[in-house]
Amino acid sequence: MSFAFMIASVAYIAVGAYIAWALIQQMPIHKGVSLIGLLIGVMAHAAVLYPQMVTLYGLNFNLFNVLSFTSLLFLFFYILFCLYRPILSFGILAAPTALLGMAVGVIGRAPYRPLTDISIGLEAHILISFAAYCVLLMATVQALFLRLQIRELKHKTIHRFWVNKLPPLQSMEGLLFDMILVSFVLLSIALGLGFVYVQDIFAQHIVHKTVFSMLSWLLLGGLLIGHWRAGWRGKRAANLTIYAFLLLALGFVGSKFVLELVL
Repeated sequence: MSFAFMIASVAYIAVGAYIAWALIQQMPIHKGVSLIGLLIGVMAHAAVLYPQMVTLYGLNFNLFNVLSFTSLLFLFFYILFCLYRPILSFGILAAPTALLGMAVGVIGRAPYRPLTDISIGLEAHILISFAAYCVLLMATVQALFLRLQIRELKHKTIHRFWVNKLPPLQSMEGLLFDMILVSFVLLSIALGLGFVYVQDIFAQHIVHKTVFSMLSWLLLGGLLIGHWRAGWRGKRAANLTIYAFLLLALGFVGSKFVLELVL
């Protein structure tokens, strides 16, 4: 393993363990220390991924590089949200997720099929698609935490770990819908660019990816409309967010798995 991989691994493990310890001990999480540690991990992670993905022959978006890049973007967006939202406790999942994604990217092997001579519009489509996927992944994590809070409140448990450690339920729901709106806008842009710049979706074997992405987009749009018109929130909002992510994951990662490892 490279030196950068070791640095990133140590940073991710240290910050994840520190946040877990602080939550268990019911102590405040030091924001500066946590974010600096994660930034060190992000930079080292990027140093590990860059030579694997950016090659002499073009961009190599194989399945395992995609997983590693997704986990890197996930952590990057998490850090950005932490700058103005009280979500440091989410690092208990964000750091291990980035570590797992990086490890999969280093260990995994897939056919080498670099993307060459692609237009700026197609590059924008790819990058914005990644961003939409990562923000929706964050929304899904948020939805899972929200469900844990709702479960503790519903069952009136004595030891309310998630209720005590996470922001109030109303703040959690507000953050969830912020993430849903951002992912919906990014996914809308990505789909629009895809329809403009992808010339033949049938020839490129991405029909299933397009279908699953559209289904996820419709579900997110329906959730936003339902929240605005009918006040959808709580468990329903969390469940629909998770379903939308699963659909997008099937199109985003599942299609690459089938094309690269099955076919």
